[in-house]
Amino acid sequence: MSGMNTRSPLSDDPTADPDPIVLAAVHRFAREGFSAPLRQVAADAGVSAALIMKRFASKDGLRAACDDYVLAWIRRVKAENMQAAANGQLLASLATTDEYAPLLVYVMHSVMEGGQLGRDFVEHMIADAEVYTAEAVARGVVRPSRDEKARVRFLVMSGLGTFLLSLLLRPVDDTSDLAAVSRRLQEDTTLPMLELYTEGMLTSRTVLDEYLAHREDES
Repeated sequence: MSGMNTRSPLSDDPTADPDPIVLAAVHRFAREGFSAPLRQVAADAGVSAALIMKRFASKDGLRAACDDYVLAWIRRVKAENMQAAANGQLLASLATTDEYAPLLVYVMHSVMEGGQLGRDFVEHMIADAEVYTAEAVARGVVRPSRDEKARVRFLVMSGLGTFLLSLLLRPVDDTSDLAAVSRRLQEDTTLPMLELYTEGMLTSRTVLDEYLAHREDES
């Protein structure tokens, strides 16, 4: 396709000016999963399947580029949301979720697909979350943890699990309306999530103190 942006999707900020082939692939994989044929991705991007093979060598190569793009998007959006929380604008930030729905569903397909790419994808998400959570702790937005790595892993796994179950238990009737997935999840989880993260759940430290004492005895 004449005039196509052929730069690497990893250069500079890949979320600001994404490679059109990568963007088309992310949306197609979000709709159909990774079994979607390359010729359909090519048609979406307005290029030939041969060009995709030349650029990315294989379907796995294209998927790896998609993973990199989505991970970069996650880093940016999470950082923006942390800042929004500090400014008291978290809900306004969450209101923009609809436009990102295909990327969220792409994440779920990546996790469900499994294999090394899926495992690496989750581990990259956790590693990135450690960075922006540490920044949030430093800014005073988030309380410090006794075990930052364990907390981050729990939060990432919980978030992915919540979204995955929401998608599996109540699938969207019209697969083209991927935004419905994120709208439904937002409606179901925003209040309990904010309550738990802001106010906590247990009324005393008893269970925590007993666990900490037990762990101390075992060490």
